[in-house]
Amino acid sequence: MKLAPHLHRLGNDVVACHLVDTGEGITLIDAGLPGHWRDLQRELRSLGKSVDDIRGLVLTHGDSDHLGFAERLRSEHGVPVFVHAADAVRARTGQKPKVAVGPVRLGPAVGFLGYSIRENGLRTCHVREVTEIGDGDVLDLPGSPVIVGMPGHSPGSVAVHVPLADAVFVGDALTTRHVLTGREGPQPAPFTDDPAHALVSLDRIARLPASWVLPGHGAPWRTSPARVSETVRAGGVGG
Repeated sequence: MKLAPHLHRLGNDVVACHLVDTGEGITLIDAGLPGHWRDLQRELRSLGKSVDDIRGLVLTHGDSDHLGFAERLRSEHGVPVFVHAADAVRARTGQKPKVAVGPVRLGPAVGFLGYSIRENGLRTCHVREVTEIGDGDVLDLPGSPVIVGMPGHSPGSVAVHVPLADAVFVGDALTTRHVLTGREGPQPAPFTDDPAHALVSLDRIARLPASWVLPGHGAPWRTSPARVSETVRAGGVGG
């Protein structure tokens, strides 16, 4: 789905990933669930392009519902996969700490599980080889994505700022739809390693010039990054 010039979304409000289309090729931000490979193919066809036009995939963090088709893209098409060094092991192996789940409502939680099953989310293949990146890196990819470290949800969580797309991709640094409660609106994401640190990290995107803040779960948020931290804190913990 096209959101704006250069900016496209794959998936839906349950799980989403994003595509940045430029004259120099395509950069992907996250890889959703394995079944989103079909969404990727449809979006590429709508642009008159193919997988060969993808220059790189940047992960906002190493959790399974963001890895989706990453290994397929890497192993079958030679597309490099970039992830923060602190989440490299997570992306390669799935190793992560157990965290408190927090509030749950049966309907939304079952809906999230059902959608994940339909999109082959229980069969995620971890990424065998990754290119490690760090806070402040400007990647040599279409759109010149800038990496902003946002530890909290995971040690290597990042935001990806792409000025060409007028967007900041935040992964699970926040959510606009809580997958376990169905509550809508900007709020902290569930399954977060260190919730307090995650809230502090939201301040790191405040000065970025952008009109879109795009999470991995929930509706795209048309707002200034300067408003993000205040708005999420005002909303309280998702539930």
